[in-house]
Amino acid sequence: MMSRQRSPFASGVVVASLVFLFVPLLVVVVFSFHSVGALTLPFRGFSLRWYRQIWKSDEFRSSLVNSAVVASVTGLVTMVLGTLAAYALSATRSRLRAPLALLLFLPLTLPGLFVGLSLLVMFGRATVSLSLWTVAVAHLVYVMPYFLLIAVATLQRLDVSLEEAAADLGATRWVVFTKVTLPQVWPVLMGATFLAFALSFDEFVITFFVIGPESTLPLYIFSSLRRTVDPSINAISTLLLGITLVLFALSFALTTRGGRGDALAGPVEGGRLDEH
Repeated sequence: MMSRQRSPFASGVVVASLVFLFVPLLVVVVFSFHSVGALTLPFRGFSLRWYRQIWKSDEFRSSLVNSAVVASVTGLVTMVLGTLAAYALSATRSRLRAPLALLLFLPLTLPGLFVGLSLLVMFGRATVSLSLWTVAVAHLVYVMPYFLLIAVATLQRLDVSLEEAAADLGATRWVVFTKVTLPQVWPVLMGATFLAFALSFDEFVITFFVIGPESTLPLYIFSSLRRTVDPSINAISTLLLGITLVLFALSFALTTRGGRGDALAGPVEGGRLDEH
């Protein structure tokens, strides 16, 4: 068998791409531990000074809590509505399936600037005061297509014979969904929920248009950059990066587990379905 040889040029492009992507992140993380206020070399030693400084800030803690609340609400609502929408979309065979899918996935193709401005106009016309609730609604519009992409793809790969067997045994649609379908896909749905949480937690552009007097963590970083530039910004960015990486790791682990089919196959045993 002929082995494929990797050209030096291709290897160089890969290395250059990795350096371009990850070295700036490494610089941000390293200088968040700088013992002095400079963001340039030489590096004069490690210190937790800037982490202690930001944690003493009431504004930082308030922004962190606001981001967590908005992301939690967005994630939970996305999980419930997105799961039901994905199940309905994967189960239907009507001519409406393609148009509905197009409408649900359309926000993926729109820039955040357009989505944020459109929602701002809508809230203004409806005389809705801007607050963290309007941010949660905007984030729901933003993250729902990502959740649906994962959920619909997972539901379409399920073995429909299990659902048909449950229906033949007299189970209602709701029992089939909760007792047969959901146990097979819950790891993937949880992974998609963590992804929605991470996307909401990091979102800046849409949030900028639809937030009121409050602030989220990305907005706090933006406002801090307008006042001063010191390693405290790096410390906040490093915390945000760490939270995001943990969420993406959880999402990847759960979706991978669900993709391998490690979830339960459903409680259809012994020729009957336990509805209780």
